Amino acid sequence: MSYGPKPWLQRHWDVRAAMNFILGGTGAGLLCSTALVAHAAPGWKLPLALGLALIAAGLGAVWLEIGRKLRAVHVFFNPRTSWMTRESFAALLVFALGATALALGRPWAAQAAGLAALLFVTCQGRILRASKGIPAWRTAGITPLIVLTGLAEGSGLYLLVAAGSGETRTPLLLFTLAVVARAFAWRSYRASLGRGAPLNALKSSGKWLLYAGTLAPLALLLAGFVAPQLAPAAAMLAGAAALAAGWHFKFRLVTRAAFNQGFALPRLPVRGRG
Repeated sequence: MSYGPKPWLQRHWDVRAAMNFILGGTGAGLLCSTALVAHAAPGWKLPLALGLALIAAGLGAVWLEIGRKLRAVHVFFNPRTSWMTRESFAALLVFALGATALALGRPWAAQAAGLAALLFVTCQGRILRASKGIPAWRTAGITPLIVLTGLAEGSGLYLLVAAGSGETRTPLLLFTLAVVARAFAWRSYRASLGRGAPLNALKSSGKWLLYAGTLAPLALLLAGFVAPQLAPAAAMLAGAAALAAGWHFKFRLVTRAAFNQGFALPRLPVRGRG
C-alpha cells in the first residue's frame, strides 16, 4: 500500500469488523422489537434468544480480527474516552438482562434488554462517528443512520421469525417507521458526504436502501393491507428486503467506503533553498 496526499482505503477493519455492525445492529433491533411485545406475545423468547446470538456472533467476528486474542480484555479499560469500551459494557448489560429474561420468563427483563440493546447500537454509531480520519464515518449523520438501520433490520427480522404467530402489529409499526426514517437519514447523510470516493462507493448501497429497503417493503405492506390473506407473506418479504438492504449498506460502509482523508503538503522542500 502506498500513502500520499490522495485518500486511500483503510485495511485495518475488514469483513470481520463489518460483521459486528451487521449482526450486532440486527440483533439489537430484534431485541428492541421483542421488548415491545414481550408483555403480550407468549413466543417472545425465540426472537430474544436469536437477538442475543446475533450480537454475540458479531462481537465474536470482530474478536477474530485481534492479533493477540487475550488482549481483548483491554477493551474494558477506557470507559471515559472509548466508545468501544462503552459498547462492550452495553453488550454485557444486554446479555445479563437477556439471560435473566430467558431464565425467569419475565417480560420486564426482556424490555430492559431491549433498552440496553438500543444503547448498544447507539454506541456502534458513535464508534464510527469517533473515527475522525475517515470522512464517510465521522459525519454527524452516521449515528442516527446506524441506529435506524439496526431498528429496520431487527424489526424486519422479527416479522420473519414471528410470521403467522405472536404479536406483530407493534413490530410492524416500528418496522414501517424505521424504514421510512432510515431513508430520510440516508438522504441527510449522503448530503453531508459531498462528492468523492466515499460517496461513489456507497451509491449502489443508497439505491438498495431506497428501492429494496424502503419502497419495496412499503409496497408489500400496502399489498398486504389491501389483500389481508397476503399480509403474512407480504410482511415476511418486506422484512427480508429491508434486512438485505441494511446488510449491504453496512458492508459497503465499512469495507468499501472507508477512505482516509489523505493529507496536504502546502510547502515542499526545494533543493538549494533555505
